[in-house]
Amino acid sequence: MADPIRVGIVGATVTTGGSGWGANAHIPALHALPDYELVAVCTAHEDTAQASAERFGAPLAFHDMDAMVAHPDIDLVVVSVRVPLHHELVMAALRAGKDVFCEWPLGATLAEAEEMANLAREQSLRTSVGLQGRSDPSIRYARDLVAQGYVGEVLTANLSVMSQAVLERGPGRIWQAVRANGANPLTIAGGHAIDALCAILGEITEVSARVTTRITTWRDEETGRDVPVDAPDSIAVAGRFESGAEAAIQVASVPAHATGTRLEIFGREGALFLTAPSANIGPNQLLGARAGDPLDELQPPDEYFLAPEGTPSGPPRNVAHAYARMADALGAAEEFAPGFDLAVTRHRLLDAIERSSETGTAVTMPG
Repeated sequence: MADPIRVGIVGATVTTGGSGWGANAHIPALHALPDYELVAVCTAHEDTAQASAERFGAPLAFHDMDAMVAHPDIDLVVVSVRVPLHHELVMAALRAGKDVFCEWPLGATLAEAEEMANLAREQSLRTSVGLQGRSDPSIRYARDLVAQGYVGEVLTANLSVMSQAVLERGPGRIWQAVRANGANPLTIAGGHAIDALCAILGEITEVSARVTTRITTWRDEETGRDVPVDAPDSIAVAGRFESGAEAAIQVASVPAHATGTRLEIFGREGALFLTAPSANIGPNQLLGARAGDPLDELQPPDEYFLAPEGTPSGPPRNVAHAYARMADALGAAEEFAPGFDLAVTRHRLLDAIERSSETGTAVTMPG
């Protein structure tokens, strides 16, 4: 076995108030995988850095990102912080010559994502972005079934993403009210599910969209005051794939009875359905049938399950699948997908959706 990949993570902390994704998803995933060794934790303050390193079993604690990325015992830097901070931290890691795994969205804007991807390419560094839905076993199996002709020629796909609105937020989440911060239902729940759709059926080349904000205030739990919201929470898209197949996509954040994610793929010879509370967290249930046959659950074969059996369910599971795929790619000196270049492709699609809504016209993706 090759030496484990030595990881330093920024954003996994014992403090409360944020999403906790670094601590709740990345740390358990890394601990479950023998290909990785958690070496360092970096947070904003010395006391929380030390406490977090002790809690998570990391020998090194940093409260200075520049010091962590300069350390010679770190091979891979994981960035799991608020989206507006991604650009600064990722650029620091890349300039230090480190491979990087950054959570999704890669940047708060398309321009930020492009700059990070360009630097990684110039430095010949390996990257990964947290679009872990495409590592979900059922999503990978659905992709292969489509490629093998299970449904025949794909005609149309319907994607519905109904996530639970959080109308009262503390200081760790209230910042998401601001559209410019880049973390909202379009980019997060929508971005993850749309990426899974594209992982299965290929890229979308044209979109006509309507993007609106239906819930215009949130309650700040700390102050008790209403906070204005301009982050989009209702998105409708008509799209066309490279293959010519059509797509209907609806993404919304709703106050009650959210139904999660449902993807329907219809071909000339069959159909596939994927459902989950969240496409990226999973687990996704896959149903399918050839024309004339009853729908039945399609269980992915064992080779699609890459995380060890002891990996906790919930948020860590698909993150572990993604890390396992990344380790395989790094070991084979191959480019990993989803890396930063694919993240830019996804940012461009989301940007096209917003531009279509703003202009009231269809937007064609650059060739």
